[in-house]
Amino acid sequence: MNKPRVAVIFGGKSVEHEISIISALQGYNAIDTNKYDLIPLYITKSGDFYTGEKLRYMESFKNIEKALAESTRVVPVKDVNSCVLMKYPPNKLKSSVVDRFDIAVPIVHGTNVEDGTLQGLLEYLGVPYACPDVTSSATGMDKWLCKSLLQAEGLPVVKGVQMHRSEFFKDTNAALDKLIAELNFPVIVKPVNLGSSIGIKKANNREELLDACEHAFTFAARVLCEVAVPNLREINCSVLGDCDNAIPSVCEEPLNATDILTFNDKYTSGGGKSKGMSSTKRQLPALITEGQTARIQDLAVRAFKAIGLSGVCRIDFLLNDETGEIFINEPNTIPGSLSFYLWEASGVDFTQLMDKLIELALKKHREKAATVYSFNSNVLAAQGGSKGAKGKA
Repeated sequence: MNKPRVAVIFGGKSVEHEISIISALQGYNAIDTNKYDLIPLYITKSGDFYTGEKLRYMESFKNIEKALAESTRVVPVKDVNSCVLMKYPPNKLKSSVVDRFDIAVPIVHGTNVEDGTLQGLLEYLGVPYACPDVTSSATGMDKWLCKSLLQAEGLPVVKGVQMHRSEFFKDTNAALDKLIAELNFPVIVKPVNLGSSIGIKKANNREELLDACEHAFTFAARVLCEVAVPNLREINCSVLGDCDNAIPSVCEEPLNATDILTFNDKYTSGGGKSKGMSSTKRQLPALITEGQTARIQDLAVRAFKAIGLSGVCRIDFLLNDETGEIFINEPNTIPGSLSFYLWEASGVDFTQLMDKLIELALKKHREKAATVYSFNSNVLAAQGGSKGAKGKA
């Protein structure tokens, strides 16, 4: 019996492109090849799909032009119960079928891939995929939308204000006045739809707020300004499962080198050789009380279900170490390194984690197949001529 073919999809038109490569190849190497045949499916920064043996290896990405020259550009095409990868441009004299896959494991980060865009393509292709669906992916990536949803669910979030680029640059002084009137310094300024701490700055006064907003607006058309939590400790907790059954991991505390966790703290603090989020300096498990741990794990699962997430996600928290207040910062719908290190510390090894993600993808696909999306109707037969529903002109 043939083994299911699993495509690990990574890369994409995103500022987190390189982090996706690191995370994806970690996940690729953890999948049980006794159960599944694997296909690397790489998306370039311009949005082109490539597959090939070279794309399995980190070393290849040190010379990406050479790796792509030795790989095959493809276009995914819907087929019965699978996706066919067709050579592009197509062969004229022989078959253009390069490969096919039955299940997709997207390990992507950031805009144009993690935000529901890629999930929409996979929905159209009709294949099971191991990450949150279109709606929950889009919600989880949009910090303002997500904050609003969590607040509506009665979950604790810090006060924030959204600002549009057009509003800010139309009258910058008025925009700054508005932000300062609604928020107290210091504030955290971040692009509304990016991860990996890209574009984030802390502002302690008006001049720094101007600089932080201008910086964030280079990465997104909307920014989110939030009150900075004093006496801050950042605590993370991963959640695995779906709406029926979601379990939390142990908690971790990233040990950042600055007063906010930066891109460099996350990915370049491992002595010059990044292993994704697994190379971040951290206290694992976090040195917090049992009550705080239980509270964060409960909030993580509640946030996971409120957003409608599935697969493996990471929920990041802000802890005021003096008052004990805990706030949900944001979800990571496809976290760096898939948070495998949190699950290893929870008794689930990386291969077991990947098995579970594939199982969840198949379960979600079966449930979707049981839903009716169309019904027989004679509405077109009832139309007369070419006038449509309005009848005669």
